[in-house]
Amino acid sequence: MSQFGAQLHSKPDRVASGSGKRKNKIRDKRRSEKGGYFAASRAEGEQVVKKIRIRGGGQKNSLRNAAFANVLTKQGYKKAKITGVVESGDNRNFARQGIITKGAIINTELGKARVTSRPGQEGSINAMLVEG
Repeated sequence: MSQFGAQLHSKPDRVASGSGKRKNKIRDKRRSEKGGYFAASRAEGEQVVKKIRIRGGGQKNSLRNAAFANVLTKQGYKKAKITGVVESGDNRNFARQGIITKGAIINTELGKARVTSRPGQEGSINAMLVEG
């Protein structure tokens, strides 16, 4: 299935049944069931959003480069410029590379904020102010 240009996330060829007996898989994953590659949303330059076709003909916005985040403060949401990535719970190298994922701590003009959205899936960055 690698000729289709996407990753496959699947179980092994032999799966466990409820009784403990080993049984073989009935079929392989179909092209319509395939997953996509990781969309590394970076904190650099100006905002770049890529539109991706999803199953059923709809579209998904995938954020490639991020310049601004919608930060939740006590007064409400404010648009703030992203200055960098402090840490990431997914992978410690993501902070060095400037990759933003859900749960990452980012530096903004208002202070440090934790990302609450999924930038690669939603096309925007929402965050909550941690300190500032």
